[in-house]
Amino acid sequence: MISLQGQVVLVTGASRGIGAATARIFAQAGALVGVMARDKAAVRELADEIGGIALAGDVARFADMERAVAALHDHAGRLDVLVNNAGLIGPIAGLGAADPDAWGQTIDVNLKGVFHGMRAALPVMRAQGGGTVLTVGSGAAHAPLEGWSAYCASKAGAHMLTRALDHEARADGIRAITLSPGTVATDMQDRIRKSGVNPVSRLDWSAHIPPEWPARALLWLAGPDGDGFLGDEVSLRDQAIRRRISLVE
Repeated sequence: MISLQGQVVLVTGASRGIGAATARIFAQAGALVGVMARDKAAVRELADEIGGIALAGDVARFADMERAVAALHDHAGRLDVLVNNAGLIGPIAGLGAADPDAWGQTIDVNLKGVFHGMRAALPVMRAQGGGTVLTVGSGAAHAPLEGWSAYCASKAGAHMLTRALDHEARADGIRAITLSPGTVATDMQDRIRKSGVNPVSRLDWSAHIPPEWPARALLWLAGPDGDGFLGDEVSLRDQAIRRRISLVE
C-alpha cells in the first residue's frame, strides 16, 4: 500500500459507498482524513472509526466547502489531497418529464460541487507548493443514457473541470485527475437498478465492482503512478489499469 503518512486528505460524499471506502483506505495509508457529507451523524461515526475529522456540509454550497478546507488547514496546516466524490444520480427521467428543481440539484452537487472543492482547495495547495485533486467521474460523461441527462451532463462538465485545473495549475504543482470507476455496488446503483431505465439498470448485480476497488484506485492515483494521467481520465473498466493497481491478476 502507498504510504500517505503525514498527509492530509479531504473526501466529499464520505458518508457511504465509494466515499466511505476511500476515507478508510486513505486513513489506512497513514493520512489524516477529513470526511465531509450532509449526514452529520454518519461523518461523525466514520471520523471516530478512522481517527479522522468530521466535516458536515453540502458541497453545493461554496461556504460549506470553504469551511471544510479551512477547518482541516487550521487543524493540520495543509491539504494534500482532495477527493471530489459527492454525487447524485437523479432525477432518473426523460428530459420532457424531469423535475427542474431535482435536475438543478444534481448540477449543483455533481458539477458546481466539484468546482467548489477545487476553488476552496486551490489557494491552500498553491501556497504549500502543490497537491492532488481527484474527481470521481463516470463513463456517462461520454455518452447519453436514457433518463440520465443531469448525471451525464454534470459528469461531462466535471471532467472538463479536471482538464481546466490541469491546464491552469499543473505548473504550480497541482495534480488533477478524473477516475471513472464503472458501475459500483452502492446505494446509488441500487436506485438505478430499481428504476428500470436504460441498460445499466438491467445489469446483473454481480457485474458491479465493490466500492473498495475505486477507493484503492484513488489511493494509487494519489501516489507517483498518478503522474502519468495528469489532466486525464482513468477508467477502471480497463483491465490493464486493474492489473496495475493489483485489483485483478
